[in-house]
Amino acid sequence: MRPLTYDVAAFNTATDSTNKIHDDGVAQQYGFRAGLVPGVDVYAYLTRAAVEHYGAGWLSSGGIAARLHQPVYDGDTVTVTASPQADGSLELVLADSAGAACARGRATDRPAPIDRSLPAMAALPADRPPASAAALPVGKVLGSLHEVFDPAKADRYLAEVRETLSLYRDGPNGEPIAHPGWLLRFANTILSSNVTLGPWIHVESDVRLLGLVTPGQDLETRGVVLDEFERKGHRFVTLDVAVLADGDLVERVTHTAIHTPRRVA
Repeated sequence: MRPLTYDVAAFNTATDSTNKIHDDGVAQQYGFRAGLVPGVDVYAYLTRAAVEHYGAGWLSSGGIAARLHQPVYDGDTVTVTASPQADGSLELVLADSAGAACARGRATDRPAPIDRSLPAMAALPADRPPASAAALPVGKVLGSLHEVFDPAKADRYLAEVRETLSLYRDGPNGEPIAHPGWLLRFANTILSSNVTLGPWIHVESDVRLLGLVTPGQDLETRGVVLDEFERKGHRFVTLDVAVLADGDLVERVTHTAIHTPRRVA
């Protein structure tokens, strides 16, 4: 089977975010050319290939692991190439207009199960401590998030991440369904809702998709810290994140971010 390729006009959806790594001036202090397109949105660009290759069923039983290697900038036209592999998986590469591979991933319709107990539910902290090794110890249960899937707001999201598949507006049963990129945003939000962050960077997500989310469903996001470590002057955190819709598990994520990046000297 030939590789599937498509272009996406990258868009920085987070210029007004409290995460100033998406702001041009602040991002330049950390060695970037301009504000970064959010990693969760780069992930969203990749998922289109998996849906086209495996079909709608992938959204409730598939998996995708993606790592961000280089920044994606607003206005650049990026190209996604999806290459079927002998084992049935789909190798994904997102390259910028200069040909540099900014993100790589692998999707599958037969993901290995995550052999961990579900994170516990907890209250959000009244006062968020600054992000640090002490504030994010291994095993720390994060305060849970609550949201409702509103298809009116989802329409705006689909436009922002340049999603062209009609499936999200006219799902398998004729009603809208939540985009996996939108669900992945909760993995970022649960971190920023539990600790105070300066500029920070999402670098990797390994996702299991376990069910569809439809209009009006109550979403609960739980998380626990799996690891916190230093590498090349950056401090990283890895989270186990679970998203439930009306009590049923619909997404499980192993999510890694640089919570405190080093500044350029």
